[in-house]
Amino acid sequence: MIFRRKKNDEPGGQPITDATGPGSSDDYPEGLRPPDGTSPGRDETKRKRLSLWDRSKYLLLLTVVWFALVWATMASYEIMPFGEALRLQVRTGWWVFVIAGIELLRQTHFFISERWSRYHLFWTGRVFGGFERFSHRRFSAWTRFRLWRVFTWVLWITVFAVVAGKLLHTSPPLALFQAPALLWQAMPLLMQLAFGFFFVVFQFIGLFWFLSRGGIDVYYPDDIKTRFTDVWGQDHVVERVKENIVFLERPLEIEEKGGYVPGGLLLWGPPGTGKTLMAEAVAGETGKPYVFVDPGAFIQMFFGIGVLKVKSLFRKLRRLSLRYGGVIVFFDEADSLGRRGSLAQAGPPGQAGLSAGAFQPAAFQHAGCNGTAYLSPDVRWTLARTALSPGAADTAAGPPGTGRSRFVAGAGMGGGGGGDMGTLQALLTELSGLKKPRGLVNRYIRRLAGMQPKPPPKYRILVMMATNMPESLDEALLRPGRIDRIYKVGYPSKPGRVRTYQGYFSKVRHELTDEQIDKLATITPYATGATIKDLVNESLITAIRDGREVIGWADVMHAKRLKQLGPPEDVEYIERERHAVAVHEACHAVMAYRTRRHLEIDIATIEKGSDYLGMVASVKPEDQFTRWRSEYEADILVSLASLAGERMFFGQDSSSGVSGDLESATTVASLMEALWGMGSGLSSLTALQALGIAAGNPGPRNGGRGIGFGAVPKGTDNRAVPGNLGERIEVLLATLLDQAERILTDNRHDVLALAHALETHKTLTGDDVIAVIEKRRGPLIDGTLYQGSQLAAELESYHDAAVSAHAGHTNVRLSLPPVPEGESPQNTGDGVAAART
Repeated sequence: MIFRRKKNDEPGGQPITDATGPGSSDDYPEGLRPPDGTSPGRDETKRKRLSLWDRSKYLLLLTVVWFALVWATMASYEIMPFGEALRLQVRTGWWVFVIAGIELLRQTHFFISERWSRYHLFWTGRVFGGFERFSHRRFSAWTRFRLWRVFTWVLWITVFAVVAGKLLHTSPPLALFQAPALLWQAMPLLMQLAFGFFFVVFQFIGLFWFLSRGGIDVYYPDDIKTRFTDVWGQDHVVERVKENIVFLERPLEIEEKGGYVPGGLLLWGPPGTGKTLMAEAVAGETGKPYVFVDPGAFIQMFFGIGVLKVKSLFRKLRRLSLRYGGVIVFFDEADSLGRRGSLAQAGPPGQAGLSAGAFQPAAFQHAGCNGTAYLSPDVRWTLARTALSPGAADTAAGPPGTGRSRFVAGAGMGGGGGGDMGTLQALLTELSGLKKPRGLVNRYIRRLAGMQPKPPPKYRILVMMATNMPESLDEALLRPGRIDRIYKVGYPSKPGRVRTYQGYFSKVRHELTDEQIDKLATITPYATGATIKDLVNESLITAIRDGREVIGWADVMHAKRLKQLGPPEDVEYIERERHAVAVHEACHAVMAYRTRRHLEIDIATIEKGSDYLGMVASVKPEDQFTRWRSEYEADILVSLASLAGERMFFGQDSSSGVSGDLESATTVASLMEALWGMGSGLSSLTALQALGIAAGNPGPRNGGRGIGFGAVPKGTDNRAVPGNLGERIEVLLATLLDQAERILTDNRHDVLALAHALETHKTLTGDDVIAVIEKRRGPLIDGTLYQGSQLAAELESYHDAAVSAHAGHTNVRLSLPPVPEGESPQNTGDGVAAART
């Protein structure tokens, strides 16, 4: 049975019984009760019993005061026995006995209320309850608070006057007037104590103030020369950012219509794509001050320094905003400040599926076919349950919020994001916290005068952040009101790369044509503004090293290869190994040319690098965001061409150099059969594993660019997958290997011709590779010289001699056939999606 009292405005104060009242534990599955609920099992008709200390603490205090007065009486006379002082104090200190009697009467009242319900209800409902209802009707809550505060001050002043009067042997009113004189006499001692206290305090204040300086650079409008015309290759992002400038310069256009000015902007994307440059351009276009925040400014040795930096930063921003009508602050590498830490990002222990990536904002999700948005909420919840560990999934019987979570996020001493504890919280508060009145006079003097403080002005502060790790940012930082716009600054498209190349080449002397610049943009698909600038600069260095002042196409190709591959190692193959490597790479190149249409050959080389013996690199001729089965099969054919070619040209023998090719082919074939629905089966392996039908854990999804060679899931029980997944992958690879052997057999002469060109020149551009295969003239190689039957016979003879030397580990008895007449190629660069040995 649960009792509760009626509200103050209800007549009487009799209890009302409620068998299923708010104290019932069944109503609160979380084990908590509302603020106006009652505690289960407590009898509200009686007063709660006091402990022994609460019942006797004031009587003990009065006893101590009594003996202190007796001691003062003994000290005021040179010789006075304790008994005489006690009798004297009984006559003069009667008021202590009065207070003690009142306290004893109060405790007696409490004692009776704890045991007699009617007595308790009479005093609480009729006496004190009536006074409370009367005061609530006559006075507001604020008036009652002020009256109680006045009563408290008067009470303590009276107590002080009585005690001081006894100590000074005068009346309490005179003691109040004599107290300032006594205080003035003690002033020297008080000043010494205050000086010592403030000296120690100011040492810490000075230390923390000194440590909180630095890391924040202010650029005024005249210091910034960057404009939007200097940001190349990101036109679509620039157009979106310009909207924020309009609202920053003319905020009334949206505020007068009931809206608010977006004050937060996040730019995320790969490094070098122009995020910092874009923030500078915003400041340059608006003519507002630009405040750059160093990403390491909030990493400090002492806790609290980061909080002081944040508060100091926003004080400066408010001053600049009022002076210039607006200010732009840019946080570079925002992930160093805006992350919570590994515990908050990883989720509860034991729930391995709930990684940081599972809670990425929608703006950061990888491109897909609308995800699970087309499913009903119940189905989405069922899918979400499968992300839990088996034990957790069994206990998650309902939708989120129905059970009590026993996981405490952020427990312990872990700080946030590499900075000290509280820095991120201080930043969140400043971005959207309570806008309190500013200024000492406005906040305190006006209140003392009975005036309302002036509301704070509207500070025009545009917060811009940049990061290449958006998934590590705290979700509270990304919510609207703090960060209102989130833009991806990705890799420039081909037109963007062309514009960027034109911009940087216009600053140097060069002889490149528009067609060559377009070709350069094609063969550098993932070039950013920073890499393009570096490539142009390296091309200029190459030209100056050769004694020229004008950049040529060969300089650009040499710089491209040097930047993407590094300098080749100064080693020479033995002749039979050189021929084997050349045949290996020629098989890759011929197969790529005959079967692959979604990629173009960029470079073929047999010069040894740091992690490869040779390579054939290909690039995308156009930006494409989807891949097809025929394209993946062509990729597998190119990978298997090395194994098929070595077996065909070296009498069924093969080298260890095909290991990387087999790994790539197996990975793509596995994904085709298990995930992409491009094989003989239709089921998804990750779904089967998540449902517990197949053993093992889901493998990583395709989070990168290109064709997405994700890892093959390990620990898979093939017997649980219909059709035996391993056998299906092997059948697919064997079928494509047979096809690769047939294609290479039909193109045997092209393979030997291209191998000869590689042995002769070591490195060929993609256009020269095609020229050799098609037997036509290329930019640097004359492929028509490979049309003659005599040269073809010489190449076959040389190959037979190389095979014999390979079998007997001897020197090749024939020399390499003479180089066909033509120009010698220059070193060229690398591309993407390379097939390496």
